[in-house]
Amino acid sequence: MANFPQDRFDDVPADMSRVGAHRAPRKKGRGWIGFAWAVVATVLLTTAGLFGLAAINNNISFTLPFLGSDETDVPSPSETPVAEPTLDPSIPLTVLNGTPTVGLANVVGDALVADGWKGAKQGVGSRANASTRDIDETVVYYSDPSLEGVARGLVLSLGVGQVRLSTDFTGSKVTIVIGADYVPPAG
Repeated sequence: MANFPQDRFDDVPADMSRVGAHRAPRKKGRGWIGFAWAVVATVLLTTAGLFGLAAINNNISFTLPFLGSDETDVPSPSETPVAEPTLDPSIPLTVLNGTPTVGLANVVGDALVADGWKGAKQGVGSRANASTRDIDETVVYYSDPSLEGVARGLVLSLGVGQVRLSTDFTGSKVTIVIGADYVPPAG
């Protein structure tokens, strides 16, 4: 090992308790302050990130276990309001025969005219065969939610059927597709 000559920096006074020339000794417990700041920053950034995700995507929801459940605050499901059956002869109808019975669309159209639907320009407009002839259930399709009452009135007039909101039938506001469950009136 090399020996260097002594100089004035090698003579340290004996009464000096410091080690090193630039730092004082560390105080006890100072490490916890840095750890606490790290925890606070982590919690804040995680919370901000979760709220950011919830704002971007509405499918994300969080329940906090320490808040308890709010099962009593959840409203009970109520029944969907059903429109009252009405008779509106100004609504044009289309009657489609979905059975193998020949001429059933005309029989149904004539029965509806007898019940108050007005004829070709108003009321029962067109009568034809459906694209399939093996339909089991009669369905009254309506194209606008405001026509649900008219569809329900037609089901009452027919004595059978269901109502469904659908825009599949263009050119007609209300379309009746006669199924095998329809029984023509006697007479």
